Amino acid sequence: MVDEITDPALASAVLEIEQHIASGGWDQPARLYALVPTAELVAKEPVLAHAMGLDESAAAGSLTPVEQDPLGPDADLESSLESITWPAGVAGCAAVVERLVLPPDAEAAVLEDPDGATDFARQHPDRQDVRIVAGATRAGATYCALRLRAADEEQSVLTGAELVPGLLALLRETLEYHDEETDVR
Repeated sequence: MVDEITDPALASAVLEIEQHIASGGWDQPARLYALVPTAELVAKEPVLAHAMGLDESAAAGSLTPVEQDPLGPDADLESSLESITWPAGVAGCAAVVERLVLPPDAEAAVLEDPDGATDFARQHPDRQDVRIVAGATRAGATYCALRLRAADEEQSVLTGAELVPGLLALLRETLEYHDEETDVR
């Protein structure tokens, strides 16, 4: 097995987001974060940086998560990501979403009735609630943190660079330059 190379700044930002979200409990809406170089934030927005407790000693090589406006109560994170791009000053992004996960043997039943998949998943006795925090950078680094409701303890959070490949691919796409004047939509 090849060792994953992890960007420590991205890993730290993802874990910071995960701990922040975990402090609010479960059943939260999806969230989206811009990841900005802390040093640039300190230089360009010193008052904001001071209010956040950031200074030049904390800035070197780190990323600061900046929560974006809510997606809306009925918004689908994955669909929303398809229309989002980031300005050049954003080094990365992260998304938080809660999902129901079923065991592999339940997959066939879900595929037979795609319209009833959500109800099926909610009622399945072996379902697992999972919170996913996934992040990506323009440099190509990725990192994820997963917390199961059944093991809702900080030491039980699963981490790794490629735990949720589909969501990470969507996040990477939002970071592709389309136009220098593009902003978050």
